[in-house]
Amino acid sequence: MTDFSKAHVHEALAATVPERAAIIWRGKTWTWTDVTDRTRRLANYLISRGVANPVGREFLDGHETGQDHLGIYLYNGNEYLECMLGAYKARVAPFNVNYRYVAEELLYLLNDSGCRVLVYHSAFAPTLAAIRDQLPKLDILLQVADDSGNPLLPGAVDYEEALASASPERPEVQVMGGDWSPDDLYILYTGGTTGMPKGVLWRNLDIAVSAMGLRNQATNAEWSSIDELCQSAAASAPFIALPAAPFMHGAGQWIAFMAWHRGGTVVIQDDVQRLDPADLLRTVQRENVALLQIVGDAFGRPLVDEIERATTAGDPYDLSKLAVLLSGGAALSAPLKARFLAAVPHLMIIDGIGSSEAGGQMSQISSGSPGSVSTGTFIAAPGNHVLSEDMSTELSAGHEGIGWLAKSGRLPLGYLGDAAKSAKTFPKVGGVRYSVPGDRARLLPGDASTFGLAIVELHGRDSVTINSGGEKIFAEEVEAAIIAHPDVYDCVVAGRPSERWGNEVVAIVQLAEGATATEADLLTEAEKHVARYKLPKTIVFVDLVVRSPSGKADYRWAKAIAADS
Repeated sequence: MTDFSKAHVHEALAATVPERAAIIWRGKTWTWTDVTDRTRRLANYLISRGVANPVGREFLDGHETGQDHLGIYLYNGNEYLECMLGAYKARVAPFNVNYRYVAEELLYLLNDSGCRVLVYHSAFAPTLAAIRDQLPKLDILLQVADDSGNPLLPGAVDYEEALASASPERPEVQVMGGDWSPDDLYILYTGGTTGMPKGVLWRNLDIAVSAMGLRNQATNAEWSSIDELCQSAAASAPFIALPAAPFMHGAGQWIAFMAWHRGGTVVIQDDVQRLDPADLLRTVQRENVALLQIVGDAFGRPLVDEIERATTAGDPYDLSKLAVLLSGGAALSAPLKARFLAAVPHLMIIDGIGSSEAGGQMSQISSGSPGSVSTGTFIAAPGNHVLSEDMSTELSAGHEGIGWLAKSGRLPLGYLGDAAKSAKTFPKVGGVRYSVPGDRARLLPGDASTFGLAIVELHGRDSVTINSGGEKIFAEEVEAAIIAHPDVYDCVVAGRPSERWGNEVVAIVQLAEGATATEADLLTEAEKHVARYKLPKTIVFVDLVVRSPSGKADYRWAKAIAADS
């Protein structure tokens, strides 16, 4: 499938399963035919507005782009997925915009991306208006109506009116330098929880194979042709998935396209502006969702709380069709997995490990007995490696010390506009190009339970590692140790300067409602799981641990809290 883009794949699948549901949201269904019509119209509208002729990748370095860029500044909804796919059909590169950004952050992102086209909900019009005159490249505005009541910005066009005015025929991209291309870019901006967001540039075929399930699900091999893919989709029952994470983060996008790449259905919960566990579970029940994607304990705790509450009240949710709970972007803690398996015994729980810079990397499956779950170790699937501290060699299973988790194979091209950072994150070692996003890991020997395959012991992101008294302490392992206490609802760990240690560990903890655990109680629990030198020097109790909408920890916020404690 080396000659095809995601646009080709969608068009072929739409011709194969035209009347299947492609999107279900708030009681409305868009079939594959409907989505084809709407994405073609969007592409033709963009072409009519003069989007640029793409420059071939052979003329560009990995950190460079030869396309116009389309920012998607939207809540989850059919329009978000239409914009991603419609952009490919116009040979425009789509990228994600964090809808939580204030004006200053939005200004940075839109200028850093060189955004020419922006599709946004009316609710965000006031924030955009405040910086509009500082965005010289932005000249195409499509405004999606919502219940905010905000009028169209000057020069903006209503999204539905733009689609209605355009042709539903296959876009004539041949006059723009060639047909749809696997080289056309998918741009994913990092979350910026530890630094300024950076745009990661992927060939759209590479991200589809690496993270969006464009593989034979039975063999995990890449499809040999689009015909083979379409035959499989036609012979299979519709696969129904609900990505609960915001589409403005990679995890939600990846699961949505994974469902589409199987000729399946993407279900969207009714309330897309906040996490409403009851709404989410009602949607899973109503639409017979088979796979529910969440992000770590921040999503998992309120969800299992609601399942347990409804069961105790004698009105349990019917989750009989829900086969897989997938946590992508952050792992579920072992105690929470046990609660899910006790509440929904048939469930398969998957921790999916990946990143903007590597795509999907590893997974861990928990099922069966609630007492058998764990977190933090993963079978080293092909393409996963551990590199030495100096990134000079690939390490073998059982090596001394901790190295860098790395991936080979289909990888990003680089970071937009940043040649130096691209070279550092995507080094060549022994003639092989790797992605090294910054996670520290150890490669352990396998055994009979892993069929002899090596095991990756994941320690955490180096950017949030705390160097205390010459010892490296990984924030995630301390968080897991504290979360093991049943009174802890959420926890994030950060470092603060220390005259004695250089830096010291501070835990910011949100207790469960009505819980009364003390600092001593939490330290007693934590020392069962980590060495004493890793224990927090201080525990700060807060009413709410701040996380991004995707559920990831906001370590910049945590460091500020730690510094003030």
